[in-house]
Amino acid sequence: MFDINGGELIVLLVVAALVVGPQRLPAYAEQLGALVRRGRDWITQARTRLDEETGDLGVDWEALDPRKYDPRRIVRDALLEEPAAPARRGAVPTASTTGAAVPRPAPLVGPPPFDDQAT
Repeated sequence: MFDINGGELIVLLVVAALVVGPQRLPAYAEQLGALVRRGRDWITQARTRLDEETGDLGVDWEALDPRKYDPRRIVRDALLEEPAAPARRGAVPTASTTGAAVPRPAPLVGPPPFDDQAT
């Protein structure tokens, strides 16, 4: 966020300690600690209030964790699973629905049809 690495942070802390001085440094550290505790308490209260107001939605958040999704596994599973095609009226039976080999229609020979009225 601030693009400060560890060495720069140490230098900033040393400069702040020198500027503030050894007499006032413990008081400022105590104020910073109190501020952090109030921030943690505020976040905990907000989280608790949100849980109370939304109630139990019945959502399994662990199952929706994006770190669990592997695109390679999803694609592999989608390619390996047998498609469940519902039977429709007028549908051409295939080998997977009838269990027998169904001949495919012959490919068209020649240029595709042209419609001069199409846009």
